[in-house]
Amino acid sequence: MQIAICDDDPDIRTLLAGKIRHLYPHARIYFYESGEALSSIEQPPDILLLDIQMTGVSGMEAARRLRQKQWPTILIFVTALEEYVFEAFDVGAFHYLVKPFHEEKFVSVLQNAVAQYEAGLPAAAFTTETHHKPEQFLLVKSGSSHIRIFFKDIVYAEVFNRKIIVHKMNEDIEYYGRLSELQKQAGDDFFRTHRAYLVHFRYVVRYDSSRVWLEKGSALMGKKRYQEFVTHYMKYMMRTVHAGESDSD
Repeated sequence: MQIAICDDDPDIRTLLAGKIRHLYPHARIYFYESGEALSSIEQPPDILLLDIQMTGVSGMEAARRLRQKQWPTILIFVTALEEYVFEAFDVGAFHYLVKPFHEEKFVSVLQNAVAQYEAGLPAAAFTTETHHKPEQFLLVKSGSSHIRIFFKDIVYAEVFNRKIIVHKMNEDIEYYGRLSELQKQAGDDFFRTHRAYLVHFRYVVRYDSSRVWLEKGSALMGKKRYQEFVTHYMKYMMRTVHAGESDSD
């Protein structure tokens, strides 16, 4: 197994290499100090840890060049820049780690990448999964009425006074229930940004570490949930892009 590290900071290259060797002592590790150096290689690594902000050719540009060669490299961005997460799915990134990250997170991401490599799956195989069809719905009792709510129409949901408030673009519906149960039924297109909020990725307009803004309203972001939100949102965007490509074939 060949794992490459491309970062213009030698300390970061040494740090990442140490973590990799601890987990996979038999892996062959290659170092690249610039996007130019990475772009000039003739054989693709199995897994690539890539910084974005580098002098000269950026990591994002290097990743595009790599994909133009149709290399199946499993790509993990390791960067301090959060704002490029939207571009990462364009180059089939497996994951997007934002520095500084926890040791456990790095281990989990690398192990998942290695598992995908050993299974012989293509770099973006995980993006083809779907967990519920748009026509699926939730049946709730609101007051004396039973109401059918299609998951695709839910912008976000929140808990208030023991009730769940489902926010749609044209109306809000209240019913007694548990947000955790709604989360299980809704599937991977939704994310629990805060104990009191469940948001639909489809309607996300922008976000930061404290709040998510949607096409209608906004939701709080729990500090410990931000990194996971970014990861899952990127995967959602990748799923959406690949689904669009399939539909147009």
